[in-house]
Order: sequence, then C-alpha cells, then structure tokens
Amino acid sequence: MESLTTNTDVRLTVTRCFRTLKSSTDSSDIITALRTLHSYLDEGPDSTATSAERAEFRRAHYSSALQLLVSNIQADWLHQLTAAQRAELWDGLFLAGPPEQALLVLMDAIGELRPTSNLDHVVSITEKFLQRGRLAELLWSYCLEAAPSDSPQLRETLLGRISALPDITANKLQLNNRALFRPQQYYPLLATEMLTALEHTCQALRAGTDCNLTFVAQTLGKVCIQGHGGLVLAVMAPRLSACTRSDMVWQRVCWKLLENVPQRWMESVLTGLVQAVSGPDALGRIIGNLVLTNKKAQFVITHKLLLLQYKYETRVLRIILGYLAADRDRRPLLIQVLRSVSQAWANSSAVKHTPLEQQLYVSKALLLSVSLLKDSEIQELRSELLQCMLGGMQTHLDSNVVRIRHMGMVIGEYLSSRMDINGTKLKFEYDQDEETRELLSLLAPGACDEPEAEPVNRADGPQETAETAESAQNASQTTSGAQALKTDPDSDLDSDDELTPYDMSGDQEISKASPPRYLRDCLEILISSEDPVRVELSLKAAESLVRKNSFAAREISVQMSKVLLHMDDKYNINGFLYLRQATMVALTVTDCIPVAHYLTTEFYSLNYSLRQRLDILEVLALAAQELSKPVTEKKAASISSATTAESTPYPGDNPVHWQQVVEKRIQSKTKRLTKKVNQPVTKATPNRYAPVAGHFFFPLLKNYDKPQVTFDLLGSDHLVLGRLIHTLGLFMHLAVNAPIAAQMGCALLDFVWAVRYHADQMVRRGVLFAVCSVFLSMPSQNLLVDISDQLFETRSWLADVAEGDPDADCRSLAVQSLVLLDKSLKKQLQDPQAPTVET
Repeated sequence: MESLTTNTDVRLTVTRCFRTLKSSTDSSDIITALRTLHSYLDEGPDSTATSAERAEFRRAHYSSALQLLVSNIQADWLHQLTAAQRAELWDGLFLAGPPEQALLVLMDAIGELRPTSNLDHVVSITEKFLQRGRLAELLWSYCLEAAPSDSPQLRETLLGRISALPDITANKLQLNNRALFRPQQYYPLLATEMLTALEHTCQALRAGTDCNLTFVAQTLGKVCIQGHGGLVLAVMAPRLSACTRSDMVWQRVCWKLLENVPQRWMESVLTGLVQAVSGPDALGRIIGNLVLTNKKAQFVITHKLLLLQYKYETRVLRIILGYLAADRDRRPLLIQVLRSVSQAWANSSAVKHTPLEQQLYVSKALLLSVSLLKDSEIQELRSELLQCMLGGMQTHLDSNVVRIRHMGMVIGEYLSSRMDINGTKLKFEYDQDEETRELLSLLAPGACDEPEAEPVNRADGPQETAETAESAQNASQTTSGAQALKTDPDSDLDSDDELTPYDMSGDQEISKASPPRYLRDCLEILISSEDPVRVELSLKAAESLVRKNSFAAREISVQMSKVLLHMDDKYNINGFLYLRQATMVALTVTDCIPVAHYLTTEFYSLNYSLRQRLDILEVLALAAQELSKPVTEKKAASISSATTAESTPYPGDNPVHWQQVVEKRIQSKTKRLTKKVNQPVTKATPNRYAPVAGHFFFPLLKNYDKPQVTFDLLGSDHLVLGRLIHTLGLFMHLAVNAPIAAQMGCALLDFVWAVRYHADQMVRRGVLFAVCSVFLSMPSQNLLVDISDQLFETRSWLADVAEGDPDADCRSLAVQSLVLLDKSLKKQLQDPQAPTVET
C-alpha cells in the first residue's frame, strides 16, 4: 500500500512539472519545475525525495522527462535561462540519471534534429556524457546482479548505439563531427570505460558481491565484429596482461569475460586479442583454457588462424603455438595442430595451387610446432613426421619455383635433425635469402615474448572463389535412345541383310561433357581438371568467352595467362598450340597493361624454356597487331544503315528536293575533260595500340644484358635474340604516328647497334628490319633532332651491309633502309625550317 502511494505521489508531481514545462511562460515556475525533477536524481544527504521515490522516478519517468526536454528544446523559456542555469538544470538532467536511458534519448535526438544550434546543444551534452565517465557507469550498472530491468530488444538497441556511435554521429553531423566522436578517439575511450567497469567488478568480487559480465562481453564482441577490435584491444590487452600477472581475481574476471562473448563474435575477439597481446604467457593469463571449453574458440585458434588465414605476422604464430604448448592440458591440441599443419604442408595440390605467402605461413607454423615438441613427443610422432618429410620434400623440390624449393630444403633439414634418422642429417646447398633466414630464425628458442603490443589492423579481403558448373546431357540421350527403340517396333521381324549400309565415315562422336559457359568455370577446369574432354572443350571455348565478357576477363586475365603459359599438351589436343595462343592473345587485347606487364616480366624470369619465351613474343606480337587494326563494327553499321533507310523521308516532303534535281541535271549536261574519282572517305577510328605501345616495348629492353641460369640472350640463344629484335621492330612499325614513337625509335637503335655485326644471319635480319621500322615509323623531323649523331654512321654501316653481307635478305633490307633514310633526310633538308646537320 505504501509503494502504491509513493508511485502515485511521484506521478502527480512529475505530471505537474511536465505541464509547467509545456505551457508556462514564467521563468520562476520553470526553474522550480526543473529543480523538482532534479530532486529525484539527487542522492545526497540534502535530498528531499526518499529512496523509493527516486527509484520510481528513475524507473518510470526519467526517459519521459528527457524526451520532454528534447521536444521543447526550442521553447522560449530555455533561452531565457542563463548559461549557468542551463548547464545546471537542463544539461544536468541528462548527466545525473540512469546512463542507459540518457544515452538512448541523446542518440535519438541527434538522429531526429535538423542541423541547427539545438542539434549542437544536444551534441555538446553527448560529448560531456562521454567525458564524465557515464559509459563506465552504464557498463558497471549492468555488471551488478541487480542490473536495470530491461528487455532483450532494449539491450540490443543499447548495444547498437554504444558500438556504432561514431557512425551515427558522422552520418548526421558529417563535416561538423566532433573529434571525440571519431573512431580513433571514441573506441580507446570505450576500452578505458570497459576496463573501469572490470576494475569495479574485481573490487565487488573481493567484497563478496556477485557480478555479471554478459553485457560487457557483448559490448566487446559487438565492437570487434564491426572492425574496431584493433583500437579497443590495443588499450585493453596491455592493461589486462599487467593486471593478471599477479592477481587471480583479475584472471578469473578475464576468463569469465571471454566465456560470455557470444559465439558469433568470438572469432573477431580472439583474432584481435592474439594480435594485441605481447606474448603467449599474456594470452594464457587472459583467456585461460578457453580453447578446451569453447568449440568456436578451439576452431579459431587451432585451425583458422593457422591454416585458413595467412595474413598475420610471425609473432602471431609464436603467440598461438606458444600458448598451446605452455599448459599440460593444452599440449594435446598442439600435437593436433602439428598433424594438421604437416598434412597441409605435404599436400601436393596445395603446393601447386595455393599462394606462396600461404605456403610460407604454413611452413613457419610447422617449424614452430616441431620446435615446441619434446623429444618424447617427437618419438611418438616419428612415423607421421617421417611421412610428412619425405612426401612434402619431394613435392617442394619438384616445384619449378625457387622459393618453394628453399622452403622444402629448410624444413627437411630441421625435421631430419630432430628425428635423428640413423644418425644422419640432411644438408642442402642453397643461397640464403630473406625468407630462408626468417625460417631459420624461428628455430631460436626463447623468442616468443615480445615487449611491444602494437595491434595489427585487420585487412580482410574476401577472396573470390570460382564456382564450377558442369551440365550433363544424360536425360536427352536417354530420351533419344528411347525414341530410336520406338521408331520400328517390328524390327525383329524384318531382315536388314538387303539394305545398303549407311556411310558413317563423317560422323563425330557426341561428347558427354558440355563446354563451359562462364570464364571462371573455364579457368577452374584448366587448373584442376584431369578429364581430357573437359580440358579440350574449355580450351576451345576460352577465346570466345574472353571476347564476349571483357569485364570478367579483366578480373582473371593475369591468372589465366599464367595458367595458359605453363600449360602442356599432355592430352594431345588437336590444335592445342593455336587454341592456347589465341586465348592468350584475346586476354592481352582485352586487358592490355596487366597482361603485357606479366608477359614481359616473365620473359626474363628463371625456369622458363626457350619455347615458352618464344610463345610470349608471339602472343605480344599478335596482340599488338590486333590492337593496331581499326575496330570493325559490322553490326552497328548494318543497324545504322537500316535505320537510315527507314527514316528517309518521302521526296515530295523534302523542301530542298527540287534543288538536288536541278543540280543533277546541270551535272549531267556539263562536259568535262577529266573527272575526279570520288573515293569513299575512310571513317576515323581510335588506335588502341598507340596508348599502350610503351607497355609492350620498353619492358622487353630492360634486362636483355643480364644472363640468367637457364637463359643467355647475348650468348648462345641466337634464336630468341633474333625473334626478340623482330618483335621489337614490329612494335616500332605498328607505333607509327604514336606520340611515343620517337622515344621508341631512339631506344631501339641503341639496342640493335650493339649486335649489328652478329654472326647469326637471323639476328642481322632482325636488326635491319628494326632499322627499317625506325625509319618508317619515326617522324622525319625527329631523325635530325634526336639521332643526328648516329645518322651518317648508320648510313655508312648500311652501305657496307648492302655491298658485303653474305646473306641476300640482309643486303636487300640494307638497301631498303638506305632508301628510306635518304628520303627522310632529303625531305627534311628541303624544309626551310628543318634543323641543320654538320657533315
């Protein structure tokens, strides 16, 4: 009965205050009403309200009071108050009551108000709310067992407001956003408030008070899943590591905090935590044996961070594996990780098709896992490690990538030394580079704990996976077979001996597989399929798919070019070389710069055969020729002509038709001695090769004088040198009228000048062809400006070749070059504005 009376009194008093704030114009009445509302929030000894009245006001009337103030923010009485009165009476109501209600009202007001001074006022109050530690009070109120009564919907809304406050304010305030609301300041502040709430929790536990960390754990998980875990855990992880070093209560609080993180957010929290802690000991103190009690945490720690993701630093691997090895109960998980990592490292398919960065990451995990094992555990896993070493080393050493071979050598040496097989240890000879030195440094003991605790920002990038779709035609074949059986039901009664056999010599076998319809399916088949029919169909369909869908081709152009360049004709496909070349040409034409950069770079790379290098030159030459041709648009031309024919008006409707008739009559009556032939005007089309000519040309001149292990361009590989010079000459010839032609001509002359007296006649032919291309394509005025010092020496050399070269083709090309050079010089010397040349 007493509580009912208290509730009624509070409701009547609050209602009178609300009526005064809505309708009164007397400032004294307004101040009295605001002070009355403040009295229900004052918990000091001078408070006029009882505890029951204060609790009832907080529960039922506080949010309504704040909403009333926001709705009347434009009232005249508010502007009549002095700045001190406004800060004490109006702003103080938002900063003294239940923080969860105040935060929700403030965030709703920011979203609803228009950009005015009233919005700036609410934003300033929200800024004070954060600066005065109200978030810590909010979190601590939910840590107490006697937490504010709310619904799941209200708690979810509150979580959303806390975690997304920078986004909400940025969307509303835009360029006028406050510095405190930006992620770089807000989330570290939120982390500090969470640490304050956890500290209050530890003090309460020491005093014997029960607490609940569910809301704080949900806040941490919500912030991390939104991508701000790095900013939050950069503040929390060092503090938690220091507090748990000697305080068991803090350890218990941290373990309970991580246990209460929802499963859907567990991965983001653990991922950020392993990057923020300083070492495995700190991680063990913070999360305890969470991997033994939580399946999601076990999957993330023992599988996803080690095998599925490979973007993290080596320090993260040290922390994870050191954490598993530090406790006796967690060591079985270390052995489980070792088995998984060794299988992944020895998998031949993974070695062929996974990125080098991921293979290096798995190699580091394998070395660290083995280095953390005891000798007794090594003996128990001896057979599995031996199988991993033999199979994995064979796969790595058979690879044509030097980095992969080096990984196999380093790990093979270490595994053999740990297992001590018959007292023998493997030893390989290889040049140590940065990667091998890093792998060897992992074997040094005692390097797990690191003093720095700088978090690494997450950079998740979803990798696109190509989906393969294979459609079968079994149903149609079954239907056709059934129809064939029903065609002649009395066939058993008739004799077929007298019928003339049908000629089936030209029939073709119907394939059960169908060609791919999507370019990614085609690429996946070429990479992984072992079916000769599917590979052949994919290779035949590849060119048309590339040309039909240029957008999809640009996404995988370099990857598909790499696959085709390394593809062998192991299934004896008819026209294999032509199909592969046509597809690579289509890829180069569709995505010029990336593919040309890849091919020109691979031309000078190691471990390529001469045939592959010649293929690269052929593809580049054909692509350049196609790009230099004008674009033919037959379909557009036919449509435009049809449209023109349909839109031609009737002659009588044309007002100038009589003038055309008179002109035709005059032309027919006029006699001329000569008549000029009217040739159709050629339609101008853009030259697609001119803007990218430099990407085809200059990279091939970059490393020609550097002999490689399997390739010596200026030495014994005359064939490749001749083809290279021919290709460069073709690029020069196709670049006529291009802005970069002058620069290309100077570079080409400098290149061929060193090999003009080569012993091989094919190389000399290529040099002369390149010189002809320079004189044909290089602007005449640039000959006297850019290469005036070489012109007469070049002419003397050409005259010698024309007279004394033993090869007839070389003599003919030299004569043509002389003619072109003389024409260019004569044309320029006759020009009065041409530069003079000293003879």
